[in-house]
Amino acid sequence: MNKLRFGLWAATCSCAVLGAQQQAKDSTMVRQLDEVVVSDSRFALKRENSGKTVITISAEELAANQGRTVAEVINTKSGIEVNGTRSFAGQNQTVFARGGNNRQVLVIIDGIQVLDPSSVNAEYDLRLLNINQIERIEILKGAASTLYGNSAATAVINITTKSAEQEGISLQLSSSMGTNQSQNDQNYNLSDFSNTVTLQAKEDKLTVLASAGHQFTNGLSAAIGSEEDAFSRLDGNLKLGYQFSRKFKMTASAFYNKLDSDFDNGFPVEDADFRFDSEQTRFGLNSVYTHNKGSINLNMAFNQISRSFESSFPSAFDSETLVIDVFNKYTFNNSWYTIVGLNLIENVTLFSEIQNMTTVDPYANVVYVSDFGLNLNAGARLNNHSEYGSTVIYNLNPSFTLPTENGYLKFLSSYATSFIAPNLSQLFGPFGPNPDLRPEENTTIEAGVEYRPSEAFRISGLYFNRAEEGRIDFVTINPDTFESQYQNLTETLNFEGIEVELQANFLDDFKLTANYTFTSSDSDLALRIPQSKINAQMGYTLNEDSFFSVAYQYVSSRSDIDFATFSPVELSAFGLVNCYAKHDVTDRVGLFFAIDNLFNADYLEISNFTTRGRNVRLGMNLRL
Repeated sequence: MNKLRFGLWAATCSCAVLGAQQQAKDSTMVRQLDEVVVSDSRFALKRENSGKTVITISAEELAANQGRTVAEVINTKSGIEVNGTRSFAGQNQTVFARGGNNRQVLVIIDGIQVLDPSSVNAEYDLRLLNINQIERIEILKGAASTLYGNSAATAVINITTKSAEQEGISLQLSSSMGTNQSQNDQNYNLSDFSNTVTLQAKEDKLTVLASAGHQFTNGLSAAIGSEEDAFSRLDGNLKLGYQFSRKFKMTASAFYNKLDSDFDNGFPVEDADFRFDSEQTRFGLNSVYTHNKGSINLNMAFNQISRSFESSFPSAFDSETLVIDVFNKYTFNNSWYTIVGLNLIENVTLFSEIQNMTTVDPYANVVYVSDFGLNLNAGARLNNHSEYGSTVIYNLNPSFTLPTENGYLKFLSSYATSFIAPNLSQLFGPFGPNPDLRPEENTTIEAGVEYRPSEAFRISGLYFNRAEEGRIDFVTINPDTFESQYQNLTETLNFEGIEVELQANFLDDFKLTANYTFTSSDSDLALRIPQSKINAQMGYTLNEDSFFSVAYQYVSSRSDIDFATFSPVELSAFGLVNCYAKHDVTDRVGLFFAIDNLFNADYLEISNFTTRGRNVRLGMNLRL
């Protein structure tokens, strides 16, 4: 029955795509020269005035990736490897940026830092995100602690969720189903189901958005084996906005996420009836008061997290986070853009007893945009931590733009410091805590060039060099008893690399994007980080209703540990081809069809754990 349903869906989508008619221009194309970036300054500035190569994932790109996860989309961008996205749906997803680890990447949602103070690395879990609830993503690579504080060392993933924008009431339903199978078990049973419903309403000064989603996946074993492990995600959010006056606007939001996932034994690696559960609630408030020269902004959020593990070593954690960020944006003469702010974060976690820590950080940043091509972004932050005291970080980011006939040539550079504070688990947790830990400190140097001769073509190249001092690591202090403790390493670790990005639009209907990343280290890259990675995508707009794309990803060989023998292993390089097609049958009904790992490449993402083979997905969007 599943195969019959699958065949009917496939036939419907194929006919819809093949029946599309070609037209001269994609009505959704955005003029590239008018693109603005926000994350590197918190001001909406033209890309040509930014001293960074900020990656923008637009609403159009997210819509062209329905059925995929947010982490899968992020994993196609330069300088980033999200390990775990090609495996069992419940696999931990680790973000490696520029050779760093996941605790050096900061995630921001609607202007607020999000994290889990009960986890070992305090990172945000990307598995919680529903792609249908997100409007836009900006990825700012490099040190950005001046504006964003702790963990903004290698990248900031700045996520903006959807809000009600159009007058009246509208309803959108997104639904998809697909296979979830390994390379050796191509049975094409439907095992992956996802649904999201979103209600939007706008009436005069009031906006309301309510959304709920659910994903259920089965069919794969987490570890290489025969037992199927299930994964379930439930999410919902509510956003209420009110424009009190021409100058004052406030938005209140509530988010709920719940993950339930089976997982297998890691020591040794084998099938097991283990289970993981995570539940999070977050309440946010964003307010903006606009004055003649800028605005006063208040972003605050309260986050509660509960996690539990049912395994041979059961555990449970409860944590809370309060984040307040208040800042004033002031513009002088349309050339000087300044921010002065105060960022407060309090983290609380229940281990054997309640532990907490607080940071209170004043910060300031200034951007200068001249009329002769010079742009300058500079700032500083004073981090005041309740455990280790104070530290100062700063950034200096000059760039120079030369106008061309229809575009520009931009030279950019940057020197910035950042910090990664020890988290509650490392300071007071159940395994090797050390209350005397100091923060890790990163110093990043960048130099690059971006050339955009017209709105149809852009190419950029950038070199980065990052030095880590005081890295926090789990160190064995007694080899006889294997007693270990978190400690700051004394040696300095150095990373460097090159990032190249290309974007080209041909004949209005054909678009090519590609990027290449090379990363190296004087102390060898960490486990599962590739030295070279290539992403390329060719998209073709058949007409205003139909779109087709083919994507290729190459990942070079990586080192890993075989936990069955605790010996190092080399994971072979691999290349994947993914295809995607969508067609709007009417103004209200759209269909999409995706094939991942088209040629069923056989490879390992994590030693001894399952990777996905060729899989297909069919979906529908309904707009009312």
